[in-house]
Amino acid sequence: MIRGSLLRVSAAHGSKGLLAQQRLPLLQPQPRDQANFIPSSCNADARAALESWSSWPGGKLALVGPEGSGKSHLAVAWAKKVGAQVIGPDAPAPPSLAAARPTLLEDADRRPADETLFHLIERADANAPLLMTARAAPRAWSTDLPDLRSRLNALMVAELQSPDDVVLEGMLDRLFRERNIRAKKSVLDYLVRRIERSARTARVVVERLDEAAAAERRNITPQLAREVLGFESGNEESD
Repeated sequence: MIRGSLLRVSAAHGSKGLLAQQRLPLLQPQPRDQANFIPSSCNADARAALESWSSWPGGKLALVGPEGSGKSHLAVAWAKKVGAQVIGPDAPAPPSLAAARPTLLEDADRRPADETLFHLIERADANAPLLMTARAAPRAWSTDLPDLRSRLNALMVAELQSPDDVVLEGMLDRLFRERNIRAKKSVLDYLVRRIERSARTARVVVERLDEAAAAERRNITPQLAREVLGFESGNEESD
């Protein structure tokens, strides 16, 4: 199995002048909702934790996972289900916050002021639960408030793992569809076996395949993927 984070388009691809086919100027991003979430074993525990929201200790949960792991998809679906208000990392000072109610705080590790976060955590309970999304676990969040530190350390955490094959394939397929491309299963299988398991890498690979296919008037095939990834077929490790 070959995986790598260094992705490049060969010089032959870059030497083409104008794009050889008409390309749509706008992407079609898929909504961040439950319908576009890809369930798999790598996110089963997190899904179960959100389903049992009424039993969160103290009405609080931190949903943690790497970029592109589906945190927002799950969190937004939860917010719609319970009628939660959604607060971004630039939340206002505590006096301006609405009355206690179910709340989703997105990107809590790039969070508002310590006092605001402390206020949100303190007012949360079973009737007004608080869901926080972040890339890092609460224990890693920095704070100068000892009382906030102790509360962060005590939070229940649901962790989304790095994408497995099922999620990575679905992620690649969605990124292709955003570019109005219906990638063949053989292409998806080829990429899943070879690229780094991250949303960032998947996005770069799809973008470069799209550009290479347009520049060379070619369909997106495993052979094109091999060239874009920088592998020479004679030296490529067997599957």
